Amino acid sequence: QLVESGGGLAQAGGTLRLHCTASGGTFSNYFMSWFRQVPGKERAFLAGISGTGGRSYYAGLKGRFTISRDNAENTAHLQVNSLKPEDTAVYYCAAFAARYGRNFYSPNNYDYWGQGTQVTVSS
Repeated sequence: QLVESGGGLAQAGGTLRLHCTASGGTFSNYFMSWFRQVPGKERAFLAGISGTGGRSYYAGLKGRFTISRDNAENTAHLQVNSLKPEDTAVYYCAAFAARYGRNFYSPNNYDYWGQGTQVTVSS
């Protein structure tokens, strides 16, 4: 089970830190990612992190996003800097067992999803 927190209303130019808490299974065995979705569009990959800390980002994010994890605490985090109104979306964390070696860019390859947390950025 994955539960996101940390969303809400934020100002443009500010920083937001999202959290994903996992339960069940051995957390370090899972590849964790963050996606976001706006109405009428598909869920979009933002960043992923392996159990050993290897990170991958969507190329278009221009360094504003940082993904991290704490295997001891069963948590994953996403920090978003220099917030823009276009960052407004529902943000989801997702996971799949790393042994499957799947293409982590596709939301279809994830077995577990959180319920999502709304982020609204005002200008």
